[in-house]
Amino acid sequence: MGISFGRGGATTFQQDLQFSDCIVIEGSNMAECHPVGFQWVMEAKRRGATIIHVDPRFTRTSAVADLHVPIRAGTDIAFLGAIVNYIISNDRWFREYVVNYTNAPAIINEKFQDTEDLDGLFSGWDAEKGQYDTSSWGYEGVEVSPAAGHREMFSGEPRSERGAMLSAEKLDPTLSDPRCVFQIVKRHYSRYTPEMVEETCGVPRELFLKVAEALCENSGRDRTSAFCYAVGWTQHTVGVQYIRTAAIIQLLLGNIGRPGGGIMALRGHSSIQGSTDIPTLYNMLPGYLPMPKATYDTDLNKYVEYNKSATGWWSEFPKYIVSLLKAWYGEAARPDNDWCYGYLPHITGDHSHMVTVAAMADRMVKGYFVMGENPAVGSMNAALQRKGLRGLDWLVVRDFAPTETAEFWRSAPEVVRGEVTPEQIGTEVFFFPCSAHTEKDGSFTNTQRLLQWHHKAIEPPGDCRSELHFVYHLGKRLKELYRHSDAAKDRPILDLAWNYREIGEMQEPDAEEVLAEINGYTLPERNPLSAYTEVKDDGSTACGCWIYCGCRKDGVNQTARRKPGSEQDWVALQWGWAWPANRRLLYNRASADPDGNPWSERKKYVWWDAAQKKWTGFDTPDFIATRPPDYRPPEGAEGIATLSGIDPFIMQAEGKGWLYDPSGLLDGPLPTHYEPQESVLKNPLYGQQCNPARLEWIRRDNPYHKAWGDPHYPFVATTYRLTEHHTAGGMSRWLPWLNELQPEMFIEVSPELAELRGLENGGWATVSTIRGEIEARVLVTERLRPLNIQDEVLHQVGIPYHWSWIGRSTGDAANELTAFVADPNVSIEESKAFSVNVVAGRRPPGPRAAAAAPLTEPSGFEDPPRDLEAVQGKPIGHHGLRTGKKELTEEG
Repeated sequence: MGISFGRGGATTFQQDLQFSDCIVIEGSNMAECHPVGFQWVMEAKRRGATIIHVDPRFTRTSAVADLHVPIRAGTDIAFLGAIVNYIISNDRWFREYVVNYTNAPAIINEKFQDTEDLDGLFSGWDAEKGQYDTSSWGYEGVEVSPAAGHREMFSGEPRSERGAMLSAEKLDPTLSDPRCVFQIVKRHYSRYTPEMVEETCGVPRELFLKVAEALCENSGRDRTSAFCYAVGWTQHTVGVQYIRTAAIIQLLLGNIGRPGGGIMALRGHSSIQGSTDIPTLYNMLPGYLPMPKATYDTDLNKYVEYNKSATGWWSEFPKYIVSLLKAWYGEAARPDNDWCYGYLPHITGDHSHMVTVAAMADRMVKGYFVMGENPAVGSMNAALQRKGLRGLDWLVVRDFAPTETAEFWRSAPEVVRGEVTPEQIGTEVFFFPCSAHTEKDGSFTNTQRLLQWHHKAIEPPGDCRSELHFVYHLGKRLKELYRHSDAAKDRPILDLAWNYREIGEMQEPDAEEVLAEINGYTLPERNPLSAYTEVKDDGSTACGCWIYCGCRKDGVNQTARRKPGSEQDWVALQWGWAWPANRRLLYNRASADPDGNPWSERKKYVWWDAAQKKWTGFDTPDFIATRPPDYRPPEGAEGIATLSGIDPFIMQAEGKGWLYDPSGLLDGPLPTHYEPQESVLKNPLYGQQCNPARLEWIRRDNPYHKAWGDPHYPFVATTYRLTEHHTAGGMSRWLPWLNELQPEMFIEVSPELAELRGLENGGWATVSTIRGEIEARVLVTERLRPLNIQDEVLHQVGIPYHWSWIGRSTGDAANELTAFVADPNVSIEESKAFSVNVVAGRRPPGPRAAAAAPLTEPSGFEDPPRDLEAVQGKPIGHHGLRTGKKELTEEG
């Protein structure tokens, strides 16, 4: 989303879905996993909208949809890419929107070569580094700074300040130049036909055409369509590109920034969006500012040079980093010491979850904090997760009750099987009981970027404390520990501004004061800021997260507002507060035509008021409020002055939505169909089987199946969530009411697969991969149907992921089966499409699969490659991760 439009969040809000004319739900079972938000889908249906559900399983979402499209797990780019082809080849795209609001007219570097030219690779593949050199992907004669993606990644060379004021000769508004973005997109998807969809996805041609036509019929001046997705799209080695393909569709159809349109990223947790905003990610600072890189962000000037854009809204970058440093370090942050920039951690490489766990398993990490997570169950290759825990000196777990992660040392499967004894585990485990959300003040940032305040209802019992209490008092103890130190290395802790009011006997930090710091204030007066446009780079403002600036406007907790919907319009601007600037629908300048008028009365949302000389409407305009539609930047313009009156995507350097990504991602400027790491089929489109830039962990404790057609693992598996249980089950499996509704671990299989493998409904089955095996009850159901692909019958199984060995209801964990392999852009694992075997009966005793003897191959079986010859030599680095380094650990 950030690469396509400029910001890493849903473009729309759930109430807006009621005005959609067509809603495609793909990568989500919204009715069961997001039932409260699903009311707006049902309201749209009541109003006459077409609801489409694309999913391997027939679910409660499918049951109320107008169309259910069964699809082979892991093939969504082929399906969506064919919709792109249908839109363009049938001239169904919204021409005025595309020409004016997207980068379709931009001319691309003459050295660029597409996957259609290189059998599945783009130009620039560097075999020695094992990654792309993206220089040939850029605009002709102009280097562009991405709004997201590359600026947040460690990989690649530093990119100095740059912009994208494309000159007229570098644009083709007729869209006829063979090197313009539109023509490149057209050629790229020309082979993505309905017949190819049938051959790749298992979706009948006629059914595909119904979906494509429904989207086209319900998009345009007077109609809009929306997409909704969840982790069914993100947990793939090409997960980012799944979302990118939907973005291309929505830009071509003119559905972004308009009521009833957009892309809704459905979050499965109350504050997942907040955890990326503030954030809990290793490579970002609050407000999507990139973490400094040790190799080249050596001082503040270099950091700003490599991350600021000369054009667009990221030209304001210095204001956000300086104000953040003032919020964190107060009076210690001064111009003469770079505002304490040197105090920030400077990352040396990929420090994401899987890399860290692999390092733990290799005994290269001493300590590990686990707060609100349960990786021994909820993360990929659970056996390797627990091996990582065994490699630590100490482990801190905070949760409501002891979880599998806290108890791994005495009750994990390998301990029960006798492969490891507690006496062999040197990890010292500290368990801290935590408060529930009803026992603390604070805010959630939900799926639509909406901050909502929750008030403490009761005091936490016993030793339970909030996360805020734990971190704050840990910080106080560290400051006291180093109080007498004169060492320069201790100054970042000693100079940290760490002064919040403490409430009651428990000395709970005042969450409102933390919110005030996040919102920001003037210095030295400490008057609350009202909007991020007030943030300065001269040290006169402090702001803990610039995109949240305004959430405490006028000193009032805007996130705590609860004005009933019956007392305001449907946009409901007085319920909570949404970032940025309380905008509910992002990029809403695009809801008006280039002249500033609504595209139609039916889809009126934000428009230019010539009399008042400002943008107005139902929502906070996502644009420079007084910039008229006819404004064009003068020669020599810089910063936000470069944004014209027809540039709705203000975070992008050139103000346009990106059909084509000229610089931001590591695995290609356009989404391309690659098979999952473990597939049952050869890639029907390219010789390159898998995403060439994927992250692989080549280790003995993380083996992979054959690239495709592995005779030992002939079925496709996908994992999913149930309404009655939550994430790894650490909370829900203790509740008898929920356990009564979903009492045991199970797998879903079709009647045909049940007959093939002798499975009985309610009986036992063992599901295995080369990494592990689980046992589960069998649910024989027609909700999963065999697919006919390439003249073969292909079976899929569905596996919920909520069970493990602690709680009132116990069972094997689905993540015993999954692997360490990830999307290169965001390091998210592939757990929604992998190959398995299924046999009748309970799991046999003995060591897990990865520790057992290797399987004997059938005679005549050849191990097919995942990569073209140019890719096969990808270097292997620390912990067995394929990177640009060539060292190989003993474990690898």
